[in-house]
Amino acid sequence: MKKRMKMCFLSPVTQAAAGILLLTGMALAQAPAHFVGTITAISGSTLTVKTDADGARQVNVPATAVIQRITPGQKNLNGAETIPFSALGAGDRVRVKLDPDAPAGAEEALQIIAVKQSDLALKQQKDREDWQQRGVGGLVKSVDTAAGAIVLTSGAGAAAKTITVHTTKATVLKRYAPDSVRFDDAHPAPIDAIHAGDQLRARGAKNAEGTELAAEEVVSGSFRNIAGVIGSIDTAGLTLVVKDLATKQPVTIHITAEAQMRRLPEPMAQALAARLKGSNSESSQPAKGIAAATHGGGNAPNGGEGGDPQQILSHTPAIQFADLKKGEAVMLVSTSGAAEVTAITLVAGVEPLLEAPAASQNLLANWSMNSGAPDAAQ
Repeated sequence: MKKRMKMCFLSPVTQAAAGILLLTGMALAQAPAHFVGTITAISGSTLTVKTDADGARQVNVPATAVIQRITPGQKNLNGAETIPFSALGAGDRVRVKLDPDAPAGAEEALQIIAVKQSDLALKQQKDREDWQQRGVGGLVKSVDTAAGAIVLTSGAGAAAKTITVHTTKATVLKRYAPDSVRFDDAHPAPIDAIHAGDQLRARGAKNAEGTELAAEEVVSGSFRNIAGVIGSIDTAGLTLVVKDLATKQPVTIHITAEAQMRRLPEPMAQALAARLKGSNSESSQPAKGIAAATHGGGNAPNGGEGGDPQQILSHTPAIQFADLKKGEAVMLVSTSGAAEVTAITLVAGVEPLLEAPAASQNLLANWSMNSGAPDAAQ
């Protein structure tokens, strides 16, 4: 649940931008102006670029402009490929160096360094797979800043375990912005910015038991868990008002396109509730209920007695804002906030889970960080 956690998980867009931006250090202090952004349109010899800094800009690209293609994350022009203007397309990331000798009032490109959208997509897929294979996620239990060690609790119910994440000076540490669910908005932050109760995702080398990880990258954030009943729905504003069962106060929930939203089929909700409460019947009827609910989708792994509740949750039906109804119970992870928050992950059909609220909230908090690479939540 926040930020949008598409957690999401490094983003190839972020890496590409960082690589392109580092190229500015190759220029002299008096170098021509430049900007970095994403191509949104091409008309004739004119590019329209949505810049990272100040909105859209149009630039003419004369035949004399040098256009080079680099790979995501590449930090210099060694091995860069010279490409024709026709090879550029919408969605490509570019760094445009402007010609200082262009006519007054006109912007003309002297050099363009491009990262192709197709390369970004391939890098994103590889990153997503690597985060899934070599990543861990959960709720922070404790932080030893001197030793660089972070202890997580991951999973819920019978699948719960403790993981120690070891960091070094070489580990990339990032933290989500308090008002954003986008991984690209995460910023560098020291280890002492991480606190107990935060959600955290790390990628690196794991031991055989999966209880220790030498982290190469870590992203963390402070989020809010909310469970309650929908009191009102604003279709035009894409907001819900939910009475938080913990605080007994109404909270306005903003739903963005990046929010993950699912609905639990009733048999699955009952089975998960029984599992999280430690029911004696967990190994029989609840397992059958989970298996039936997940196998109905045709592609859910581990649907039986050994199924990980987080994996099971990942294969529940996705829903849209219009599918939500006044009066139904929801559980969500959101951005921090008192009266207004933005949903990261929201699950409907959770009435049985409210009977085990603490375990259920841990389940959702972990799932929102475990459902893919960070950039997958964007």
